[in-house]
Amino acid sequence: MRAAVSAMFLMNGFVVGSWAPLVPELAERHGLSESALGLLILTLGFGSILIMPISGALIARIGALPVLRVTCLLCAFALLPVALAPSVPVLVGVLFVFGGIIGSMDIAMNANAVVVERRLKKAIMSSCHGFWSLGGLIGAASGGVLIDRFGSSVQVALVCVLAAIVALSFVSRLAPDLPLAEDAKPKFRLTLAPMPYVVGLVALFSMVPEGAILDWGALYLRQDLGADVTYSGLAFGAVAATMAIMRFAGDAVRQRFGAVTTMRYSAVVAAAGLLLAATATGPAMAIAGFALSGIGIANLVPVALSAAGNLPGLPPGVGISIATSMGYSGILMAPALIGFVAEFQGFSAAFMGLAALFVVVFGLSSVARHADLSEAAETPFTGG
Repeated sequence: MRAAVSAMFLMNGFVVGSWAPLVPELAERHGLSESALGLLILTLGFGSILIMPISGALIARIGALPVLRVTCLLCAFALLPVALAPSVPVLVGVLFVFGGIIGSMDIAMNANAVVVERRLKKAIMSSCHGFWSLGGLIGAASGGVLIDRFGSSVQVALVCVLAAIVALSFVSRLAPDLPLAEDAKPKFRLTLAPMPYVVGLVALFSMVPEGAILDWGALYLRQDLGADVTYSGLAFGAVAATMAIMRFAGDAVRQRFGAVTTMRYSAVVAAAGLLLAATATGPAMAIAGFALSGIGIANLVPVALSAAGNLPGLPPGVGISIATSMGYSGILMAPALIGFVAEFQGFSAAFMGLAALFVVVFGLSSVARHADLSEAAETPFTGG
């Protein structure tokens, strides 16, 4: 069960990572300006955000396993129509669908990971996200090389074949859904209960800084701290490296200290890292700060999603869909907001403001208690 859901995370990350090196080739082929390309990429994000709540409600109705089985197979071939799109209008449509497939699989595989945690009575969410990061790294790193040597058609074809092999190899080994209570009557709707949205706020404030470092870290190093092109790329590289390492270690940390303590210390470390980066006097100090923030950021979202998937009275898909939708909406909105702040106040002030988000995460950390396995014994769901 654990190997199968980890493989789903790895495959999803691999497909998403393989999309990144395809972007410049698509821009050149369709003659897209930077602004037009930005709007095009935004379409992918909107596809994810708009479809995620529907997927969560569907999971609440029929379970995560059927949704994951379908979406993992769709995901394996999702890049193919993107690469073959003959015009910009068609590309907009297929990117919207691509985002929806990726987002739907994201909800389903996180919900399945919650089921595995409850069946094994052991934390696995952080390592699952570690596999996603690993898959993204493999896809991004290999994609550029393949496109450069063989072209995008060969790259996409190989991605589809490898992703399909992973999907077909593990889809039959995924954990079955936990049983519904006999009197449960799951409905095709989201909940109005406040707790999933509180957890979603934690996910939102945890994901925005990661996206901000990805979008603006390199420019901050070059523009404000005088780093060269090669050195400036280490901003997000430092975060990605420490996040991957800490995510594979995160399950043991959470198991040892508990989800609430893990979230509190992670928030403190993440805030300290961003403050160090924001007050840096040189590139090396800023990179060290970003690396430190990655240590803290790494396990905040996995813990939040475990909590969202274990909220009393809700099937995993409902809480997770709310948390992930709120988190991804923040990543979409954050670049523009941070760019606005940076234009008038500078990047230092922007990163200081992002550090303040972790103060809120620390204050809301008690919601992470639902991620502890002692709080989420293997009991039937009571419906949605």
